[in-house]
Amino acid sequence: MTPVSHPKVVVDGKLDHAAATAELRRCLDTLLRKGRFELSYEIHATKPAATPDLENPEILVVFKGRHLDLLLEHNAELLKAFEHIALRWLWLDPQFYSRIRFDAGDYRTARIEELKLSAHVAAERVRESHAPFRFNSMSARERRILHLVLKEEAGVRTASEGVGEDRQVVVYPAE
Repeated sequence: MTPVSHPKVVVDGKLDHAAATAELRRCLDTLLRKGRFELSYEIHATKPAATPDLENPEILVVFKGRHLDLLLEHNAELLKAFEHIALRWLWLDPQFYSRIRFDAGDYRTARIEELKLSAHVAAERVRESHAPFRFNSMSARERRILHLVLKEEAGVRTASEGVGEDRQVVVYPAE
């Protein structure tokens, strides 16, 4: 049996944008063709920022087309599934997952703003009630955003609790 070769998209601990972009194109062309999706995409590569913001992807894939609504149904499950498949296709270690982001119709930007607002409201509620506030389960990327936003809020602290896909951010009164 011939061993399977994996794409080499990380070189010396850094994401090789050209190699990753080429592999993403192979992956997405296959997914879109086999799924008969009427979608197109653009891939934008940027240099990593010296001071990362809430999300700072090095490679952004933006979808357009007739089936855009399919990508965004049910909290963008299909968009997230495409991203998940692509990350697996690239054989990336989890530490590199946040460096590639898929978006459609500015869904991710709107979601980040929603998470920021939710974090501020939760912090205010915890400060007033002195009782913990538990968010619904969410992805590691979204939990990270909550932790970063809440780190700047006085009088509260955060923790992630639970296992796997059931992990939640809990906001506690600061001790």
